[in-house]
Amino acid sequence: MLGKITLEEHFALTETLGPGSDDLHRRLRDFGGSRISEMDEFGIQFSVLSLNAPAVQGILEINAAVEMARRANDFLADEISKRSDRFGGFAALPMQDPDLATEELTRCVKELGFVGANVNSFTQKDEPETHIFYDIPKYRSFWASVQELDVPFYLHPRNPVTERIPQFDGHPWLTYSAWAFAFDAALHALRLMCSGLFDDYPNLQLILGHLGERIPFDLWRVDHRIEEDPKNIPAQKSLREYMRTNVHVTTSGQFYDPPLHLTLNELGIDRVMFSVDYPFESMEKGCNWFDNAKLTKEEQIAIGRTNAIKLLKLNLD
Repeated sequence: MLGKITLEEHFALTETLGPGSDDLHRRLRDFGGSRISEMDEFGIQFSVLSLNAPAVQGILEINAAVEMARRANDFLADEISKRSDRFGGFAALPMQDPDLATEELTRCVKELGFVGANVNSFTQKDEPETHIFYDIPKYRSFWASVQELDVPFYLHPRNPVTERIPQFDGHPWLTYSAWAFAFDAALHALRLMCSGLFDDYPNLQLILGHLGERIPFDLWRVDHRIEEDPKNIPAQKSLREYMRTNVHVTTSGQFYDPPLHLTLNELGIDRVMFSVDYPFESMEKGCNWFDNAKLTKEEQIAIGRTNAIKLLKLNLD
C-alpha cells in the first residue's frame, strides 16, 4: 500500500542514544538519508517522529529535564522544517513538573506545529527509584490542557526500575521490549482509565503502541473482575468503553495477523493505526506484513492512512 502514515518512529540526541549498535545509533540520528529512502521504498508517505526512551523521563533534576525537552523539540522542529512533507513531530515533555510540561506542550503545538506529545511512561524525579504516574491529582491540570489543545498523548513504554520488581530478577531476556515494556505501559494506561481521567476529560485521546500493550487481549476479564469486585473504583465506565472512545492503538512492533484481528474486534476499525517503531523495528518487515495482512482494501486504507489523518488533523494529499 502506498501513502502509509506511521506514528511511533524515533530519533535521538547524542545524550539519549544509550546502548545499542553503531547502525542503530546512525539510524536514530538520520533524517534525510536511509530513513527517507526506506520510507520511499516501502510506501510510507509521512512519519511522526518522537524522542527515544527513556530520555526526558529518566532525568532526575527538573531544570535539566526542561532543558533537554526544549532542546530535543527545537532540534526536531528544525529537521521537520527541511522535510515537512514527510515528517511531523510529537513533543517530548518534562513530566517531572505538570505545569512546565503544559507550558512546553503548548509551545510545541502552537509555535512549532507539533501534532501531539509522546511521553515515555512514568517519570523519575529526585531519586533514581521513583515512579511517578500521571493519574495522580496534581496532573489533572496538565490533562485539562491536553484536551483544550485537542491533540493526542502517545503513552510510550519504558523499562521499569526493575530493582523494585523482583519478578525480573535473573531473567534479563524478559526486560525491555520482550515483556517489561508492555507490563509498564499497560499498567500505566489502566491506572489512567481507572482513575476517572476520561470522565473528567471526555474528549482526551490517548495512543498506545504495540496493539494496545496487550490490554485488548484481556479486556473482557479485567472488566468482569472489576464489575464483580469494584473496590470503589473512581471510573464511571467500563475499560472497554474508554478503549473505544478515548484510546487509539498502533501496530508498532506487532507484525502478526491474529493479534491485529483480535484488536480490531475489540476496539473497532477507527481505533487502530499502522506504525513500525523504526529504527528498533524494520520498515521492511513492518510494511511487508501490513501490505499483505488479511484486510479489505477499505480496512487497509483506514488503518494505514485515514485514521491517522483524522486524529492528527494532517493536511496530506
